[in-house]
Amino acid sequence: MSQSSTQNSPGASPLDPQGPMQADSPTNYSSPDDASQSVDSTVHNFQEENGRTYHGYRAGSYLYPNDSNERDRLDLQHVMLKHAFKDRNHFAPLKNPQRILDIGTGTGIWVMEMARDEFPNAQIHGTDLSPIQPTDVYDNVHFFIDDASEEDWAVEPASYDYIHTRVLLGSFGDFRDIIRKSFYYTKPGGYMESQEIFPTPFCDDGTMPDDWPFLEWSKYFDQAATMAGRPVRMAHKLKRWYEEAGFVDVQEKIIRMPINPWTKDKHSKTLGKMSEANLIDGLGAFTLGPFSRMFGWNSTEIEVYLVNVRRAVSDRHVHAYMKVYVVWGRKPKTSKKSGSSS
Repeated sequence: MSQSSTQNSPGASPLDPQGPMQADSPTNYSSPDDASQSVDSTVHNFQEENGRTYHGYRAGSYLYPNDSNERDRLDLQHVMLKHAFKDRNHFAPLKNPQRILDIGTGTGIWVMEMARDEFPNAQIHGTDLSPIQPTDVYDNVHFFIDDASEEDWAVEPASYDYIHTRVLLGSFGDFRDIIRKSFYYTKPGGYMESQEIFPTPFCDDGTMPDDWPFLEWSKYFDQAATMAGRPVRMAHKLKRWYEEAGFVDVQEKIIRMPINPWTKDKHSKTLGKMSEANLIDGLGAFTLGPFSRMFGWNSTEIEVYLVNVRRAVSDRHVHAYMKVYVVWGRKPKTSKKSGSSS
């Protein structure tokens, strides 16, 4: 490495949206600068708020922190989703891609794995608002501080064979705009893929009461993010948005992710343990910015409120899950869409 920039099978599978998820007994669980980075004077000036740090570049446009606790959680989230995807980093049928872009790369862990394990001959770029990526990276990896909501991505049109996004709910004012730009910057015949969590809990067996604290939190979270102009409920719209942007052969995969390890199936039980840890570790990060900025709650009020929410997340008697949507589509060889990104 160099100093550089920073299916489920159909049927009754527990992760198949059509198959039933079976609950296990609650007694069976255990409790839970470098040279290639583009920088400006604000990049490393992190903003402090409610005891957490936030990005300095385009300060305030991203709702969540970037401190060491959040970086650890992001890496855990990567492991969780890779488990949910049966050890896959992508679903698009990639064949010898030469240039790959990861938007909102976070800690860069997905980029590093793709560069090392899958496409060592491809140039793989990761962009983010925060410089929290490693500096000791593979020769084919480059991280850049950039805002994908900008019209000009500082590359030529049709530059990438594959553009990837993951868990960017609440990151943009209108994710359709990111899809539109991605279409413009994807090569004809190339792919875009989005992997998103729908943040509302579901339950199929009546064990989730209407006043369940985590369900209530999800409604507040949705309200605060909408007030901030950063909507979070978008995963279920991705397939339609891809098609409207001009992508063809658009595929959608929906995976059910248990809130905690209440299921009997070994794979989904492990996924539930990871999901529980991700939520317990992440609730403060997800809540502090949106609730304090939009509702005027102080950090003490938020932490007191989250006590019951965290307790609810770990309640094995509530058989709740969230949906993970994976959507991918191909840019046709010839397109009726405009050759402009605007």
